[in-house]
This record gives sequence, C-alpha cells and structure tokens, in this order.
Amino acid sequence: MNVQGNATPGLDENYWQAILDQGEMSAEPIESDTPELWSGFQHHFSDPLLEADVVLEDQAGGSDNGWAQARTCLETDEVLEIEVTGYNRGGVLVNWNQLNGFVPASHLVGLSPYLDEEERRSELERRVGMYLKLKVIELNAEEERFILSERVTTNEEQRRTELLAEMQPGEVQRGHVTNLCSFGAFIDLGGVEGLIHISELSWGRVDHPRDVLERGQSVDVYVLNVEPDEGRVGLSLKRLQPDPWETVENRYEPGQLVDGAVTNVVSFGAFARIEEGLEGLIHVSELAEGNFLHPRNVVQEGENVIARVLSIDSRRRRMALSLRQVSQDEKRQIRQDDEVDIWATSSAPTTVYRP
Repeated sequence: MNVQGNATPGLDENYWQAILDQGEMSAEPIESDTPELWSGFQHHFSDPLLEADVVLEDQAGGSDNGWAQARTCLETDEVLEIEVTGYNRGGVLVNWNQLNGFVPASHLVGLSPYLDEEERRSELERRVGMYLKLKVIELNAEEERFILSERVTTNEEQRRTELLAEMQPGEVQRGHVTNLCSFGAFIDLGGVEGLIHISELSWGRVDHPRDVLERGQSVDVYVLNVEPDEGRVGLSLKRLQPDPWETVENRYEPGQLVDGAVTNVVSFGAFARIEEGLEGLIHVSELAEGNFLHPRNVVQEGENVIARVLSIDSRRRRMALSLRQVSQDEKRQIRQDDEVDIWATSSAPTTVYRP
C-alpha cells in the first residue's frame, strides 16, 4: 500500500473545520492533555475556523513521543487496536498515546454509504466502546492531523477497490440481498454493496421491496452506474426483463377487450393492471353511466374488471381504458368463455364465472 505521510486522497482538506461543524457525540468524556479541542465539539463556535486555530496553537506542545510513535506506525504499516471513544457525522473518534485521532466513515468496515442520517448515527454510535484494528493513513503533527483507517487493515479494501474499478455499467452481476427498506434493496456483490432503488425493481408498481425480494436471496442484477469515489453502485432488477411498453402496440389495439385488476383508485379514475408492468387508466368519465360521488363507488382496489382499450401511447407509456363501453352481453360472453376454459383445463375447478 502506498500511503503518503501528509496527504490521503478523498479526505477533506478542511478536515478540522468539518469536524467542528459536525459536532461530536461521545458516550463518555475523552481523556486527553488537550480537552479544549474535544470539548469544543459540544457547542457551536461563532467562528469555527478561528477557534480551531487557537486550540491547535495551544496543542503545539503536545506529546512529541506520541507523534514519533505514530510516525513509526505509519512507516511500518503497523496495525493498532484502539477503542472508539466518540463519534460525529463524519466518522468515529479515538485516543491513542495521548493523540486524538479520527476514522472517517468511509474507512469503517461494514458502514453502508446508503444509510440515511438516523441510520448512520445509530451505526456510528454502536461502535463507541468497541476496539477496532486500525492503520495510520495520514499524519501531520503541525496540523494535529491523526487519521486512521479500519478498511485498509483487511483484504476487503483491496477487493472493494478492484471491484469498483472493474465494474462497468451494462454488466450483469450476481449478488445476494442484505437489506430491504422503503426506498430499495441492498445487494452484496462480493465486497461491494449496491442499491436497487424501488423504481428499478419492476416495470410494474411496487409498494415495498419485500414484495419482490427477500433477505438472503441470490439474484442477478443489472449495473446502472458506478461511483468509485463514493463507493456506490446503482443496480436494476427490472432491466433484465423487456420493457412491456416497448411492444405494447404489437399485443393490444384500440377496441380490444382486456381483463385487468384494479391497482389504485383516485379521484379522477382508476388504474388497472393488464399485465406485469402495464397499467391503463380508466378515467372517471369511463367508469360507469350516471352520477356517482367517487370512483370507489364503482370499483375497488384488487377487483378484476373487463375493460375496452380506447387508446395506446407507448412513447408516453399511457393506455386509456373504459368500463362504460363494455356491454353486459360482452361481459356475459367473456365470462362464459372463461367458464368453458376452466372446465376444459381442470377436472376439479375451484372458481367458475357464472353469467
């Protein structure tokens, strides 16, 4: 590993200001020869940068022996086992040989880059009191910069870096589901975690990712984009299947009768799923004859309906349907046909449509 003594790619040059701006959360006070610096995290400075400069000047006479030992650890690539004493939005805080150090969140093992603010805080707080195996990756006694990394102590970082460099948009990767949340599914690709946004799970409507996937499930995914610097990979499940709207006009035409299931009822009408990923709108004016207060007085979600295709616009992904323009005779005929089909394909039918 090639690590420079005074600079690490990806770390903020305004490191201390960022730390001061973020505020520190610690389970217990950090014992140090320089309590002013760390206690300063617990309030907002009127001028954080100026205040930081003052504090750092006060620390200039700190433990020369501690800095010398840290320099040796950097040069020899030694692994240190250090207790986490606190955390902030940017990572976790440690104290070693009277030196206050910092481990950026991006250098912690097992911390997903996709967590929201509350989840991130919980994960960082959980590490307080834990002993981490760390390596020094940046050191500058004059600027009081003592930065460490957990990732570089494992083969995971090398593997992760290689995967991110090799992975290309358009590829199909194999992984397994590690977590499901309201906005998507997380997939472990063998050292790199990717996200399938809920909009990329299916061409159809998805209420929650658990309706499509389950934890631990192995799955093939399509790589949408790769952001090596952020450690993020955007994935898709639906793009492994053809988009039904691209061929909709080959399978349906105006005037055709279709069987669908009502998926959503709104004030201006109802949506019906004709097939996976293909929904049409039944405008309120096409629901039924006469006056009714709300579309829910005519149809309910989950109800099966027979509708007539009025128009198809594949470019705009729209299909207009009508219930009003389906006659009772047509409904009766379709149900009779369904009854015949059911009896012809099963010796013990459980459902029969009756006229």
